[in-house]
Amino acid sequence: MLNLEKCIVCGSSHFEPFLVCKDYTVSQESFNIVSCKSCGFKFTNPRPDNSVLGNYYKAESYVSHTNSKKGIVNKLYHAVRNYTLKSKIKLVSSYVSRGTILDYGCGTGMFLGAIKKVGWETYGMEPDDDARTIAKENADNVFSDKDRIQTYITDKKFNAITLWHVLEHVTDMPETLSFFKNRLNKDGVLIIAVPNHISFDAQYYKEFWAAYDVPRHIHHFEAKTMTQLLDTAGFKLIETKPMKFDSFYVSMLSEKYKTGSVNLFKAFWVGLRSNLKAKDSSTYSSTIYIFRHK
Repeated sequence: MLNLEKCIVCGSSHFEPFLVCKDYTVSQESFNIVSCKSCGFKFTNPRPDNSVLGNYYKAESYVSHTNSKKGIVNKLYHAVRNYTLKSKIKLVSSYVSRGTILDYGCGTGMFLGAIKKVGWETYGMEPDDDARTIAKENADNVFSDKDRIQTYITDKKFNAITLWHVLEHVTDMPETLSFFKNRLNKDGVLIIAVPNHISFDAQYYKEFWAAYDVPRHIHHFEAKTMTQLLDTAGFKLIETKPMKFDSFYVSMLSEKYKTGSVNLFKAFWVGLRSNLKAKDSSTYSSTIYIFRHK
């Protein structure tokens, strides 16, 4: 196990226990989430070492790495995905009309394949071998890690870099943010979507909240810590957007973890309440952050 000794947001070494969460997807093991006493940032600590972390992604139910439509959760995920793909393309194109795009942690490459069809030059990074194989069928220039991008694409800068529920997985945060800083065009846009642990559905489900997703999710963000982290890396926040479907999907999984069954009515009610409460506070279940260079 790897024990983080300093907070990646503020550098403090003083933490306190926050929650103990179970990995319901793969291992059934429990993991500690701690809170930085200085800035309040939450993170999984300790966590599995990088040499074994990949084992915790080996499950057909890990939907971002599969095109399986077995089961009601996967069916609903894929039904919503078709709509959200169009929304993502519209969002990116509202900041940069067209150009080069890097989808960092591209999964099976569905987003890259869709945005390629409207004229973008696509690049992707995906460490999972099985997901990357599928991604290469959907898009061009898909690599296994950022080092290979550095090696094979030496002088390319991107008009847009996107991370759709990926930053919470990143194990080498300073190096990754530095890579984005160096590879994003001066007028480019960095778009990061992450779960929000202060949303109503997170508060309601507590340790059963599916978006904690330990140990795959190492970092657990909200607006304050996300903005602080990216500010230190040289980016300024331009705008935020809600991901309103996430509260329903996450509540559906959370309900299953908490009760052992998928109660669609209960999950829908919690998801709806989460979105309604977030209308004033902007604390949606997941948030998209749009950054540019300072």
